[in-house]
Amino acid sequence: MGRTLNRLNGTDPSVAPPAASEMAGPGAPHRVFASPGGCVRVRFGHIWVDALRFDAALDRIELLVRAGRGGSVFTPNVDHVVTAEDDPLFRAAYAEVDLSLADGQPLVWTSRLLGARLPEKISGSDLVWPLLLRAARLGWRVYLLGGAPGVGQAVADRLERELGLRMVGVDAAAIVLDEAAGTPDLALERVRAARPDLLLVALGSPKQERWIHRALPRLRPAVAVGVGASFDFLAGRVRRAPRWMSRAGLEWLYRLWQEPRRLAVRYLSKDPRFLLVLLRSALRPRAQRVRDC
Repeated sequence: MGRTLNRLNGTDPSVAPPAASEMAGPGAPHRVFASPGGCVRVRFGHIWVDALRFDAALDRIELLVRAGRGGSVFTPNVDHVVTAEDDPLFRAAYAEVDLSLADGQPLVWTSRLLGARLPEKISGSDLVWPLLLRAARLGWRVYLLGGAPGVGQAVADRLERELGLRMVGVDAAAIVLDEAAGTPDLALERVRAARPDLLLVALGSPKQERWIHRALPRLRPAVAVGVGASFDFLAGRVRRAPRWMSRAGLEWLYRLWQEPRRLAVRYLSKDPRFLLVLLRSALRPRAQRVRDC
């Protein structure tokens, strides 16, 4: 009973949502609303990140849903910044994203060097449970796309049971991004038919960002959020790093220990390029690395 109450209050340690943070001023994504309270974005290479606190990020997503025009929400980390250096489709997705939230302490720590402080880490895995609590309270229609077979359904069952969430679809179908192949995107058609307010996409990066960017014009009014491995965490298939490791910026080390074969190249060979990207960004004129939303 106590565990269920913890989940309903967004404090379930198995999900590890963040502690309640201080409210930021009202505002909205740069492509939908004006920003009366002020909003700053900071640039890491090709990727702009919104300087928001956790509660303000949830408010922004709610504003996107209420606007009824659709939208995209990504959670960039060091790997995203490096990937954007070489992947034009990934860059294009980030160029049009509505909300970009820092997933990783390295971005938070180094943002000071770029002239605008990111107030806190907001990973997709931290965001998803509080966001779904809000979705349940407001009666949003929710669709889950991605994850291994059976995982999305296990998550949907949990959400319906514990939150009374209004689920309108679950799909673990393989997604093909090769447009030249001419393969129809049946998953997209199923999402369109369900007309969700909120679409959680767990295809992993960079696939989920590319797919959301390509599909978004046909998904509207859905707001699509890239959530990475969040379904595995919610279903209990994969354990998250302890909170202290996350705060210390060591979540990557915990994940490397869990999946060394899959993640060794990313973390030990590819991602150190972030330091070069950061240096190049810091040498830009301030007007090119910090801007209003």
